[in-house]
This record gives sequence, C-alpha cells and structure tokens, in this order.
Amino acid sequence: MERDLFWIAPYLDGMSLFRPRHRSPSGTTEPCLPTAAKSPPTGPNWIHEIKHDGFRVMARRDGYKVRLISRNGHDLTYRFPLAAAAVAALPVRSCLIDGEAIACNDDGLAVFKLIRSYRRGDAVTLCAFDLIEVDGEDLRRQPIEDRKQALKKLLGAPHPGIAFNRHFDLEG
Repeated sequence: MERDLFWIAPYLDGMSLFRPRHRSPSGTTEPCLPTAAKSPPTGPNWIHEIKHDGFRVMARRDGYKVRLISRNGHDLTYRFPLAAAAVAALPVRSCLIDGEAIACNDDGLAVFKLIRSYRRGDAVTLCAFDLIEVDGEDLRRQPIEDRKQALKKLLGAPHPGIAFNRHFDLEG
C-alpha cells in the first residue's frame, strides 16, 4: 500500500480542475477539496501549500455577523471564538475566506487531536489560503495568485486568530 500521498489542491490558472465551487441550495459556497496523488504535480501552472491537520472552514463575514462553517455545513463559530474575532476585525463589509482551522501543541505543530477537543477552541487559528469574495465581489474567476495576494493584503497586521497560509511557486 502506498503511504506517501500528496494532496493536490484542484487549482490551475485560478480555476478548479475537478469540482468547481458552487453555491449550494442553502446559499453557501462549498470549498474545493484536495485530491490524493502519489507524487506532487510539476510544471509552471502549479503552486504548492502546506496541508495542515485541522478542520476545513469557510469563514463568512456579512456586516458584523461572522460564521465559521465546516465543509460538512456545521457552524463552528461558537467553538473557535479567536478565529471568529479575527475575521470580524478585518477591514471589510463582507468576505468569504477558505481555510483550515488548527490547534497547535506547545511546539507550534498543528495536531488534529487537539482541535477535536472543545477545551482548545479558544486558541484555534484559521490558516487562510483563499479569498473567495470581498465586499460583494465574487473573486472565483480571478487567478489563484491574485486572490492570494488580495488575501495577504486583507489580513495585513498579524492577529492570533488568523494567519495567511503561504504558498510556494516551486517544483513539487
């Protein structure tokens, strides 16, 4: 059995390769999900990111209201108040950020067992890796590099509840 799998985020030139994001009947936007691969992709059209060990979260802000929604549609806002406060503090009227909520151990490593515990929820950070919408503008058709640059600018000053997830333009 192959154990060395890489997760390939389905982006190429800013568009999904496998499953496009779309609005579900409830009005929420679903995240692009990674696909397992035996080796990392190569070529100039790929970027690479760290896959953190946490909960996939879509962070939605509409005015003063913030919601952190899992990929299965569960509202996690009450569980991760630090991340919710970080999204609420962003200098926008509305936004939709795709990311991974993580809880770190004392060495700074994301540990899945820790995020499952309700006791660590007040220390959870959202690792933001994509900006889907900002102030009513749908950014999904823009190249991923442009969305990431806009996200990095939006996050601006460091906040303990949200962090920009770096990407790498190197060969896999």
